[in-house]
Amino acid sequence: MKKTLAILISLLSACPAISQAQHADSLLIKRDSLALSSLTEFFTHEDSLDIFDLIDSLLKMGPLKGTSMIGARLGYNSNIIADNRTFNINQFGLAPGVSYYHKSGLYADFSAYWSQEYKPNFYLNIASVGYLHSVTKWYSVLGEYSHYFYNQASDSALSVPYTNNVGLSNYFQVRRAVFRLDYYFYFGDKVAHRIMPSIGVNLVKRKWKGLDRISFYPTFNVLFGTEEIVNYELYPDFLDRVRYNRTNTPRKPLIYERKHTEFGVMNYSISTPISVTKKDWTFLVSYTYNIPKPLPGEDLSLQSSGYVSFSVTRYFNFKSSK
Repeated sequence: MKKTLAILISLLSACPAISQAQHADSLLIKRDSLALSSLTEFFTHEDSLDIFDLIDSLLKMGPLKGTSMIGARLGYNSNIIADNRTFNINQFGLAPGVSYYHKSGLYADFSAYWSQEYKPNFYLNIASVGYLHSVTKWYSVLGEYSHYFYNQASDSALSVPYTNNVGLSNYFQVRRAVFRLDYYFYFGDKVAHRIMPSIGVNLVKRKWKGLDRISFYPTFNVLFGTEEIVNYELYPDFLDRVRYNRTNTPRKPLIYERKHTEFGVMNYSISTPISVTKKDWTFLVSYTYNIPKPLPGEDLSLQSSGYVSFSVTRYFNFKSSK
């Protein structure tokens, strides 16, 4: 449990989630000395702003007995547009945040997102609480709730369909291979489901050229989800309505709005994060390439693209008096 918690904090620092979100990628860590860097990975997410990648680093840490942590971070993301249908915004700019992980497995995080392209500049804040538990040496699970606070100008036309999510993340490790399965439920003005299986390889070098740890964690992710699709269609008696409207008022509408929910693949992504840890500092840089896919009937104009994320995190350890 403790190991996963550490990963949570480190993920936040690299935050692109969404989490998002969603929710860039994270790295895995093994012992107490690795706990700090693992926390950095824990609060990153794959689905736009969603915090999907919070746990990865924690899984390799090993138990952090009697240890609680605070992680203060500053992250940067270049433009992320692969799944902005979840939040209807692009994610880029600076992302400061702070995370607290309690030795019991409970954690809390607050992240802010800043960009000069939005008014106000701090256009989004995310508050998250969760619990991380290591069931066995090879399996960890994390449950989380997040709320999204949007800062919008009074004349903003931005549509914000989702303001909350609850999720469950599962991490399985087989030697250097890491398998992950995430499920998130979004709700607000609309509801949506997100399922993301992923596979990665964790490569770690310790005590190298004065560094405590350097990790490389290439990962392949597939994002499945539901979305409400709106189509405009002609009435079956279209010609009769046209003739009627020539001589009668009020006129009958010629088209109608049909809403239906579709489920399928929404995005493929490949990420290549590199994490460097030195004492209480963790530096992470990652490149992610997204291939968005339209759902049946969805008019999706997004193109395949990549983005770069970078973060620096300072950790503060609180050990028990024993």
